[in-house]
Amino acid sequence: MSKIKVAVFGCGAIAERRHIPEYAANENVELVAFADPVVERAEKMAETYGGKAYSSYEELLANQTVDAVSVCTPNYLHAPMAIAAANAGKHVLVEKPMAVSTEEGEQMIEAAKKNGVYLMVGHNQRLMPPHVKAKEILESGKLGKVLNFRTSFGHPGPEGWSVDGAESWFFRKEEAIMGAMGDLGVHKSDFIRYLLNDEVSEVAGFISTLHKEGTKVDDNATCLLRMKSGAIGTLVASWTQYRAGDNSTVLWCENGVMKIGTVEGDEVIVELTNGTVETYKVGAMATNEKQVPSGVIDAFVESIVTQTPPAISGEEGLRSLQVILAAFESEKTGQIVKL
Repeated sequence: MSKIKVAVFGCGAIAERRHIPEYAANENVELVAFADPVVERAEKMAETYGGKAYSSYEELLANQTVDAVSVCTPNYLHAPMAIAAANAGKHVLVEKPMAVSTEEGEQMIEAAKKNGVYLMVGHNQRLMPPHVKAKEILESGKLGKVLNFRTSFGHPGPEGWSVDGAESWFFRKEEAIMGAMGDLGVHKSDFIRYLLNDEVSEVAGFISTLHKEGTKVDDNATCLLRMKSGAIGTLVASWTQYRAGDNSTVLWCENGVMKIGTVEGDEVIVELTNGTVETYKVGAMATNEKQVPSGVIDAFVESIVTQTPPAISGEEGLRSLQVILAAFESEKTGQIVKL
């Protein structure tokens, strides 16, 4: 079979550290083109991995034979770029948040359907080994019904991760639209929906800019969630966890508690009410410091090769986005928002 020809829109940190190396490592892929308005970044990737460099995605789509694209750009460009690629007949993998509004998300889904291509959202939390194991344990039924939960994702902020540091688009509201919630909160809304196999029915959001200077995007959020099953819990997203970041989830259930990512080395811990304790060493989660394969690229490529719609679809991405949009609405109105 001929290789899938892939182009990457945006050559910042997420492309350089995750998407591009993971495509390069996949035997079914040929990287053929890179686009970035800072064309030197695209040229650097082309020199390293082969392919051509472009200063705009429009020029790339007009001049390059491509089967699939990764959209790794500021949030406000996700929808227009994904729609343009779908309309050009390309499969699309888009970084999270998939869009900045429900309307944009719906337009992306419609464009993919209309053109017979796949749209996948890069929610890698579902694919991390501790989370896969936690889902398996929960589905075994040994813990019974989930009653209460907390899920949290925090790190010191994009200035240590983005190629532009403190000058990054992450801090420019007109490009980012949302801060820690769009960067980290949407990962957790997606993960809790996936883990519990449940939808969020009500959201209360407390969202603020507490410590980052010279920006209007949020750097901290704590949200209360009620699930359709009745389970209630908290979702936390933070860019000010300066000493040690957090990517942990705890579920309190009828028959015990499950702790995910709370103890280094014991990635999943199950403490049952009968006194037994089970620990699972299943491999670390990816962090900005520890770049382990995300699984997202391989899943996207597998979908194309096997002609199987991706599990982390546009529809899934939109439902996860709508949770955080509801949290912003709650912060603005001071009301609980029903989904």
